[in-house]
Amino acid sequence: MLAAALGLGLLVGLIIGALGGGGSILTVPLLVFAIGLSAQEATSASLVIVGITAVVASVSHARSSHTAWRTGLLLAAAGIPASVLGTRLNRLVDENVLLLAFSVLMLVAA
Repeated sequence: MLAAALGLGLLVGLIIGALGGGGSILTVPLLVFAIGLSAQEATSASLVIVGITAVVASVSHARSSHTAWRTGLLLAAAGIPASVLGTRLNRLVDENVLLLAFSVLMLVAA
């Protein structure tokens, strides 16, 4: 499991760094189906994985002067309270419903 987790981490890090997003779309299904976590565990772990990876990638992008700070901070300010609500909803929703909702999100994103 450690080798799979490290390999998947490399893949997710590469994609987040190159594309600036999409980490959760990749990590949640991989954590559920390849690693065997529950949907709730996978979404929580994904936030840690993507959050840390995004911070590191953000520093690199900021050094290249490619960061729209004002826009990013405005979206973050609105997103922070919504993420707290989403975390609470995650604990209340059945795992199968959560995976179905995530599947719909993946289809919409595609």
